[in-house]
Amino acid sequence: MKVDVLTLFPEMFDGVFGTSILGKAQTKGLVSLGATNFRNFATNKHNTVDDAPYGGGGGMVLKPDPIFAAVEDVLEQRGEAAATMKPPRIILMCPQGETFTQKKAEELVQEDHLIFICGHYEGYDERIREFLVTDELSIGDYVLTGGELPAMVAIDSIVRLIPGVLGNETSAVTDSFSTGLLEYPHYTRPPEFRGMKVPDMLLSGHHLNIEAWRREQSLLRTLERRPDMLETADLTDKERIWLKKIRSDREKNAE
Repeated sequence: MKVDVLTLFPEMFDGVFGTSILGKAQTKGLVSLGATNFRNFATNKHNTVDDAPYGGGGGMVLKPDPIFAAVEDVLEQRGEAAATMKPPRIILMCPQGETFTQKKAEELVQEDHLIFICGHYEGYDERIREFLVTDELSIGDYVLTGGELPAMVAIDSIVRLIPGVLGNETSAVTDSFSTGLLEYPHYTRPPEFRGMKVPDMLLSGHHLNIEAWRREQSLLRTLERRPDMLETADLTDKERIWLKKIRSDREKNAE
């Protein structure tokens, strides 16, 4: 996979791309990450990439020409200028975009090339939205200084799903949200710490019973913390009846 970021601050990505899971993924040759300063594609002597909006109003708006030129240069550098190449997904990080989810990460990891555009100032020239990007993404209902941090979040979430990136291939499969539920609790050595014990079930060695316990704990944790997720989770009839009883018992105890 190839992942490119267009940003006014490419130095922000040096540490993120060079360390931890993303750094290891590059070392293994599983992903190629790059950051391009789109100010280098400004067309005036002052290298400005923003301008006042037509019609007036506060703030400055990113101009279309540097962004379009930067995308075209990235495609050329990546050897994708030919019309026969599969076009990349070009993603605008924006508060107005679709909320980024694990499902979206699982969709985007299927792509060969992703280009993230990180904005600043008041917004983007609308022609960038209409004629260049394929997706608009937001990581939440709040506003940040720029699109760099959201892009880092999305890229980390996507790259870790590439086969071979994580040491344990089951890790990404059992993560919270990947199964439609929150993940079950984890324990490790020692079996007892300051009087706090690991559940006996996990020490039993009975793998089928352990899996059943983990599923039950995952359901309980989702019920307690994110009950909304249960509306769309893939549950058995037995699990739905059991959860209904848990809810009913809790309501009675609360009275």
